This record gives sequence, structure tokens and C-alpha cells, in this order.
Amino acid sequence: MATAQNGDTVRVHYTGTLDSGERFDSSEGRQPLEFTLGEGQIIPGFEAAVRGLAPGESCSTRIEAADAYGERDDAMVGSLPRDQFPPDLTLSVGLDLQLQDQAGNPVQCKVVELTDEAVTLDANHPLAGQALTFAIELVEIA
Repeated sequence: MATAQNGDTVRVHYTGTLDSGERFDSSEGRQPLEFTLGEGQIIPGFEAAVRGLAPGESCSTRIEAADAYGERDDAMVGSLPRDQFPPDLTLSVGLDLQLQDQAGNPVQCKVVELTDEAVTLDANHPLAGQALTFAIELVEIA
């Protein structure tokens, strides 16, 4: 039976949990996740777990932060003057925003602190710094 190798387009069902047991994502009730192995479309640790599986096989893998969304980087947290935001934008702690970097690329960030003068934003991925555990089933190699 063929096993998943680099260059193969695969379809997988998965459930992702944190060390606390909290489920952060799942394909349950949806179409399987489809991607091509070896093209960097998903986090490296997930891709490595799928490589070598045959259709119908399952595995569970714990992926350290470095092979998932990376470690938290304090340099990705910063403040901007409040007057740099549109006056009609209702800002609140926890609000997700999409800004642009100096090159015009989109940057996802979250408001983590507000004062009358400044807005503190965190551009780290929400799962940065966390190990992730995935239960994975290879549905098919396309």
C-alpha cells in the first residue's frame, strides 16, 4: 500500500489540542484538510506526522512550539498612538485587527492593552509558544 510522500496531495481529518486538553481546531463535521506534502502549506511538525502514513492509518503527535507556530516573540508586541486609528473604530482589548507593515503586507494582531494615548498590539500567532497535539487520520492520497 502506498504511503504519503513529498509531492503527494493528501486529505486528512484531524483534531488539535493544547497541553491543557483544550481543543483549538478540528476538521470534525467538515471536509478533510487537503494539502501537498513538502510544500510548506502547513506547520512542519504536522507535515512530518503525515509523511509515511497510508490511507486509513491514524497517528497522534505532539509538536513543540518551534515546529508549530514558533516561540512567542516580545518584539512582536508594541504600542501605537491612539490617534493613528480611525476615530470611528471601536477599540477593545481582545479585538483582532489586520494592519499593514511598512512593505504593505497584511499583519494580523490583537489589541492587548488600551490607554487614552496608546493601543498596545500583539502580532504573535495566537498559538505561538505552545506545544500542539494532533490526532490525525490520513483519509486519502489524491
